Amino acid sequence: MSSSLDQLKASGTVVVSDSGDFGSIAKYKPQDATTNPSLILAASKKADYAKLIDDAVAIGKKSAGSIDEQVEVTLDNLLVEFGREILKIVPGRVSTEVDAKLSFDTKASVDKALHIIELYKAQGISKDRVLIKIASTWEGIKAAEILQRDHGINTNLTLMFSLPQAIAAAEAGAFLISPFVGRILDWFKASTGKTYSKEEDPGVLSVKAIFNYYKKYGYKTIVMGASFRSVGEITELAGCDYLTISPNLLEDLLNSSDAVPQKLDASAAASLNIAKKTYISDEPTFRFDFNEDQMAVEKLREGISKFAADAETLKVILKEKLSA
Repeated sequence: MSSSLDQLKASGTVVVSDSGDFGSIAKYKPQDATTNPSLILAASKKADYAKLIDDAVAIGKKSAGSIDEQVEVTLDNLLVEFGREILKIVPGRVSTEVDAKLSFDTKASVDKALHIIELYKAQGISKDRVLIKIASTWEGIKAAEILQRDHGINTNLTLMFSLPQAIAAAEAGAFLISPFVGRILDWFKASTGKTYSKEEDPGVLSVKAIFNYYKKYGYKTIVMGASFRSVGEITELAGCDYLTISPNLLEDLLNSSDAVPQKLDASAAASLNIAKKTYISDEPTFRFDFNEDQMAVEKLREGISKFAADAETLKVILKEKLSA
């Protein structure tokens, strides 16, 4: 029997590598790759990536402005350097994240996204191969709407923990969303003290609900489950549009021959009884409905803070190199 990884791909799911490590990306032959500040920070500490950092620092040193402005230039170029190298390996797209500190500023998020796309363009990389990754705040969703509608730039709305976020993202025309599975499970385990089977995993159920809603109402936005804690969470979502998976879990899937039957079926969603909602022109209702989900509120806040903190740590490393 073929590996569980091959069976997952055969279920209709596009496998995406959740890593900034080029070696692991090449090994598992994913279609796309997605990065975030935490992954770039981890990769940047490895000797293999010293040249990428040195190249970005060299660009930063040549830029005008204060040392802090040079750090921003260096970080933007480092993200694009990683993206460029990843795109030499994957045939599809790479996600590059807007600074999490901009998560509550629509204009600043749009401006940063346009700048990142220009940096890729200077490297000879078309915007069609890049997804701009933005947190799924109200402001981030509106930034995605502007980027998609006015600039033809594809977006990946990340740190997604609730159906209101997903509905607003689809209405905004986002190319792709990243609902987080494992972090939802973490919250429920800590909150209830319960142990959940893969079938009743709250993160898995959240992604299934989003998937079925999108397919029921014909939204084209891609659902990409993310942040997995176990192989069971992954296989319960076989048939989901995309799944972004860390190297250790990709290795487990590669080395397993357990059966991976398709669990999500777009055609079956049409007959489901799901109420339709709308948010994109109704900010107060979005904020109220989102606020009613304690888990989503807490995990979004936590995720933004963690990504922002890791970006700041990376900036400290770059500042030291710029000052050397």
